[in-house]
Amino acid sequence: MYEGKLVRLRALKREDMITAKDYMNDSEVRKNLQGGIPFPFTLEDEYKFYEGISGMKDTYTFAIESMEKRYLGGCGINQIDWKNSVATIGIFIGDKSCWGKGYGTEAIKLLTDFIFNEMNINKVKLNVYSFNKRAMRCYEKCGFVREGVLRQEIYREGRYHDDIVMGLLRDEYKKG
Repeated sequence: MYEGKLVRLRALKREDMITAKDYMNDSEVRKNLQGGIPFPFTLEDEYKFYEGISGMKDTYTFAIESMEKRYLGGCGINQIDWKNSVATIGIFIGDKSCWGKGYGTEAIKLLTDFIFNEMNINKVKLNVYSFNKRAMRCYEKCGFVREGVLRQEIYREGRYHDDIVMGLLRDEYKKG
């Protein structure tokens, strides 16, 4: 478990999947997460995801929990390129009452601490849609810089949007 002042990162629990389904089916939460067609998730979908993460190699999934032990969302490492020492991460805060209050920023900082200090990775990267300005500000506060733009990569709400690639190097992390 990794703990800050606002949140802790812990292992996901099966009972988190009930709340996760509700979070993932909120249209405002979902539009920021997936490029596919926004079709509703079922509880069975969430249980399949949960069963699939236990023991998965090279992925690490954490629950984000408030200090009051309320499940807020998740974050983790979605992919690791061990040869080149690059980890690709993702995060979501499903509890919208926690948006804009520093929970996501602290979770990202805890996750990057884990990656750099426990896994000896050189670079952490992520993707964010151009319309998700709140997330971009969060990542920039955590030291991430814009590295590239995949132009008109996602079709959402009747128009095309860019997918922005951001990264944080170990040396930049150490300076921050």
